[in-house]
Amino acid sequence: MPDKLLSVILLSYYSQERIPVCYQKLTETLGAAGIPFELVVMDDGSKDNSYETALELERNKSNVRAYRLSRNFTSHYSIFAGLSVCQGACAVPIPDDEQQPYETLVRMYRLWESGEKIIIPHRANRNDPALSKFFSGLFYGLMNRLSDLNFPPGGADIFFIDREVIDILNRQIHPINTSSISEVLRLGFSPCFLAYDRPLGSQGRKSRWTFKKKWRLAKDFFFSSSSFPIRLITHTGIFFSFIALLMVLAFLVIKLMSMEHSFPFFNASVQGWTSLIIAITFFSGLILLSLGVLAEYIYRIYEEVKARPGYIIRKKHDDSNS
Repeated sequence: MPDKLLSVILLSYYSQERIPVCYQKLTETLGAAGIPFELVVMDDGSKDNSYETALELERNKSNVRAYRLSRNFTSHYSIFAGLSVCQGACAVPIPDDEQQPYETLVRMYRLWESGEKIIIPHRANRNDPALSKFFSGLFYGLMNRLSDLNFPPGGADIFFIDREVIDILNRQIHPINTSSISEVLRLGFSPCFLAYDRPLGSQGRKSRWTFKKKWRLAKDFFFSSSSFPIRLITHTGIFFSFIALLMVLAFLVIKLMSMEHSFPFFNASVQGWTSLIIAITFFSGLILLSLGVLAEYIYRIYEEVKARPGYIIRKKHDDSNS
């Protein structure tokens, strides 16, 4: 493989109009900087003509390769698929909505040339809706506190990595119920964080990340990167077991004293139906929550031991029959 080749993995999803534009802008930006590159178009199960557009571009351009997945696996698995076929000395996945400025690719490439193995770009500011911005900041803040990962302010979705890191991901990481960015951050290599300003023209584009996809990704992020929920259940169980032991001892003392002494307090009729129902409801909910957390981890173990692939790249000789 060329020592300086950059593999740009385009995460294509209903992108038939954007693929040629993306290639043209990459050619202008990287060409002006003297950076050799290949464009790996990874179509994530689009139902339009995105893949056909990529194939046509592949036929006309020697540095373009087109692939498509057997169905929509979502972008993080599409990234793993792109890394498995890219040929560059370094690689970077980019979205097809141009929310990642092309100029940052040049900046990351220069950092890579200076010896950085992992570069994580992140927006210096977020012009998202207030609610989305709040929950994003809250989530990544919790991830930094409760897991062994270190996200930049506001989080990050993509990365620029060296061939050494690419090979580790391809050979040693099973891409199932996880995310590419969390696996990259977990590897170490002292990642370099690069802040950038998102171009104004991209702010009006509507994200295709639905709430369902965001929720699934958030769970994969959290449960694949943190053992805090399991530890919390253990500590909570120990705490309430200690409280229960104290209550047993207290009521035992009350019972013994009520038998030997005629204190009105100990002989009074026992009240507390409401408090009893509240206690039963609280602990029932706590038990169900604990079972749910355990089920999330067990489910991921179950999926892992089945060793199913995280993605499937369709063979090109099958495309003529589709």
